[in-house]
Amino acid sequence: MAERRLYFLIPDRAHALVVVDDLISHGIDIEHMRAVGDRHTRMDGLPGVSTRGAAAATTRLQRLIWNTNTTCFAAALVATILVPVFTGLSWWLLLPAGAMCVNFMTGLYLNTASSTELNEFRDALAHGEILLIVDVPETRAARVEQEIQLHHPEATSRWAQATGL
Repeated sequence: MAERRLYFLIPDRAHALVVVDDLISHGIDIEHMRAVGDRHTRMDGLPGVSTRGAAAATTRLQRLIWNTNTTCFAAALVATILVPVFTGLSWWLLLPAGAMCVNFMTGLYLNTASSTELNEFRDALAHGEILLIVDVPETRAARVEQEIQLHHPEATSRWAQATGL
């Protein structure tokens, strides 16, 4: 069954705890919820807590992959220039050209696949707001959103595409 990802931007921890309790009372399993906040925001008691500071490990890994990719690209570029000089045009020239193509495609993927999911919430998180991410069955998404908006008008909501979970 396809699931839909709902995002609720909530002004503070107290409101977020109440929203989580309401979601649980509506039959949403706490395992399908995750709270995200700035590293300075108090997050205890919220489900699947992660902070933007915790994303530092992911950022370091992306930077390592990007630097490795750039180094391989530069080496392949140099090889593309030097191979014809020392050996003449040959099939070996395809090796660095292929490496450059693979590195270019990897770079494009890493550039678009980075943590864009939370980018639009960056300013709100920096101001101490909490983002509650909830995965619900697609058939219940509209009803869950209506219930939260009815009982918690302070929670700003947004849908995402089906998560395929």
